[in-house]
Amino acid sequence: MTRRTAALHGIIAAVPTPFTADGSAIDEENLRAQADRLVAAGLHGVVATGSTGEFATLAPAEYRRAITAWVEAVDHRIPVVAGVGALATAEAVSLAQHAEAVGADAIMLLPPFYGAPAWDALVAFLSTVAGSIAIPVVYYNIPSHTGVTLTPEQLAQLGDIPGLDFVKDTSGDAVGQAELLAVRTDRITVFNGWDTLTFFGIASGAQGAVWGAASIVPELAVRLWDTLAVKGDLPAAREQWKHLWAISDFIESVDYAAGIKAGLQIVGHPAGPTRAPILPLPAADIERFTRILAAAGQVPAGA
Repeated sequence: MTRRTAALHGIIAAVPTPFTADGSAIDEENLRAQADRLVAAGLHGVVATGSTGEFATLAPAEYRRAITAWVEAVDHRIPVVAGVGALATAEAVSLAQHAEAVGADAIMLLPPFYGAPAWDALVAFLSTVAGSIAIPVVYYNIPSHTGVTLTPEQLAQLGDIPGLDFVKDTSGDAVGQAELLAVRTDRITVFNGWDTLTFFGIASGAQGAVWGAASIVPELAVRLWDTLAVKGDLPAAREQWKHLWAISDFIESVDYAAGIKAGLQIVGHPAGPTRAPILPLPAADIERFTRILAAAGQVPAGA
């Protein structure tokens, strides 16, 4: 099998799965509108069906349809990374192969997240899934949700698995990410995935950020990348980061998927409700988030 590459870099939005008003189905018209908005804002890619995309609430057929719908909506304008999360290796392989078949540029692969696998079992799982497809794999390092905690050296070792080229680091461990970026990036390419560490990750040399807040305020996210990573203007980037940090900090203080959908509602681009068991944010949190987004100039006039 000839392995394919993907030019992943920059700000990659972790995107929601829009649902109809009653939450019973994927709202594909809304999904297309979300995709058009993010592409127009200059984002460098999207990750669909990840944590932000509420993948765990999707029925098997919906999961596959959500991947397909995002690929179709983006239509090759920017890369689409399909989140793959499953407890059984066979199901993870099936989802990965579906993503490849419908045109995803890469997959973002969770480890089995119930009963954390030992190292040897994890390597076997990742090797099997990566070996079943030709598109590259991003390892989704999110120990708070999976119970799988890896050292920087172990994360680097994952890069020895053929096809596993990237890691999205959602550990929140700035010291570990600093080590990974400073001395271990010859083996694996790192994306920051912890929102409030986005500035740190980019400034430390990450290839980019997979960032839910970029779905809400894509122009601000792209501007930060251009200022910090492209121009290297640290003073200007620090000023831009103040509002983005406040937005990111809020999202991390509440249920993440609910925070993203609340933010989209506030800025005038609603993506429907969250799906049970994820609850919508209470009114007090929405009021607080509205103030934060208004301070960043992101609330439409009259809203």
